[in-house]
Amino acid sequence: MRERLLAAEQVVGFVWRDGALHVLDQGRLPAEQIWHACHSLSAVSGLLARGAVQGASATTLCSAYALLLGARQRADEGGDWQAGLQTDAHLLVNAGLPPRDADWLLQQMHQRLARARPDAEPLAILEDEAHGIHQRDREANLAMAQLGVELIRSFQGNSQNLLSIGCAGAMACGGFGTALAVIRGAHLEGLLERCYLGESRPLLQGAKQAAWELVEEGIAVGVSTDAALAHVMKVRGVTWAIVGAERIAANGDVLGVIGTYQLSVAAMHHGVRLMVVAPSALIDLQAESGEACFHELGHAPLGYSQSERVAGVDEIEPQFDVTPADLVDFLVTEKGIIERPDVAKLAQLLSRKHLH
Repeated sequence: MRERLLAAEQVVGFVWRDGALHVLDQGRLPAEQIWHACHSLSAVSGLLARGAVQGASATTLCSAYALLLGARQRADEGGDWQAGLQTDAHLLVNAGLPPRDADWLLQQMHQRLARARPDAEPLAILEDEAHGIHQRDREANLAMAQLGVELIRSFQGNSQNLLSIGCAGAMACGGFGTALAVIRGAHLEGLLERCYLGESRPLLQGAKQAAWELVEEGIAVGVSTDAALAHVMKVRGVTWAIVGAERIAANGDVLGVIGTYQLSVAAMHHGVRLMVVAPSALIDLQAESGEACFHELGHAPLGYSQSERVAGVDEIEPQFDVTPADLVDFLVTEKGIIERPDVAKLAQLLSRKHLH
């Protein structure tokens, strides 16, 4: 299936070409497909700040290339580019890169430079490392797609209806996606009749990015309001709800796009299995539980104009929510599958060096 996914790939959110990072502006979809050629760190950080890049993995990967662009610019100007990496990482954090991801990127860059031969060109090493981080993300996506499809087939081998929320797709990653990669794979394997998507309010990632991605690849899609997803489960014979994640706590709690929690509650009631698809790097063993540690619920204003709002009403605007581990049927990572994730199972998963 890996080869079939590679051959069918139609959608990417960014590409490194001719010494520049070319980024598809997700905020303009689906009406316009606008690509921006970024030749500097400031150009990339500007796109991050205004939401042209969405998704945790995509933000990190674009930031890796941005660090390279910043180092090149400092070197061309005769500056200390190695000392500037920390400054540039701080600029990317201000634009939306999570601090823990910025620290990880810097660690990867410094470790790669430390391993390089004395005669190696340092900026070429940084470029190679950015490519490597990007390629490893793509390979992880392919592995998760394979495992997720095998899981779907093992429970019901015929064509079925799947459901998702948010946009855990190719544009949110280095390619293929997490949850949407499984849905793409199910389509290629003849296991998908239709994919139902919630609009994913208030940012509408489902109705805009996810729906556009899947339609571009010839997949049958139905979009509903988030409030109608329980009804869709009941009347459309949905077998799986497949979602991505922003972070996963040590006990298996999942920080996801807003609406994931209520989706998981409805799924349990209707006998729909919930599959969370996420790279193992998102598992944070330092976070004891999501309820105790995931306070970064973001801020996404409700989609009403000022004239449509009722004065004197408090607006509740979280961008993310926490789904308790006991609502998760399966967690799919590039290292393997966990049924009913808990502390011991997640710790064991992270100890694996290779896919099982």
